[in-house]
Amino acid sequence: MDNILHLLGLAMRAGRLEIGEEPVGAACRARSCRVILVARDAADNSFRRVRHFADAGQCLWLSVPYTKDELGAAVGRSVCAMTAVTDIGFANAIVERLAKNDPERYGPSAEKLRAKAEKAARRRKEQQVHEKKLRGQGRTVKPYIPTRIKRSGGAGQDSRSK
Repeated sequence: MDNILHLLGLAMRAGRLEIGEEPVGAACRARSCRVILVARDAADNSFRRVRHFADAGQCLWLSVPYTKDELGAAVGRSVCAMTAVTDIGFANAIVERLAKNDPERYGPSAEKLRAKAEKAARRRKEQQVHEKKLRGQGRTVKPYIPTRIKRSGGAGQDSRSK
């Protein structure tokens, strides 16, 4: 099996892959999708839906050089027309390997995804530095939890018990 299909299987086992039309659409609407991969022999209607999903989720979509049967075998299904990778690292690795095999077709997409991956890594590093500074100052970030206000003499109390 191909190296890219192995990565898809690994992403699925890691829980970073949505398989099928409904889960892919939900991931795109939630804006957790990084790249949508569509089988080369998918129906025209599937390609139309993927374009709408990608527009809604502001993510990339690519037609991969694999059939529905090959994609399905990689993710443990009989057939699979579309998958959505929700992890930026997996998405970047998959698209980089696609670009290595066919630079003319997947090169621009690989550049876009590489820029997004670098930006996400930079944000993650800045967040870690920020949290380390807070720990160094002895402060911890506590979430705000509203407390309930106790009222005395409410309508539910018996007036004889006072």
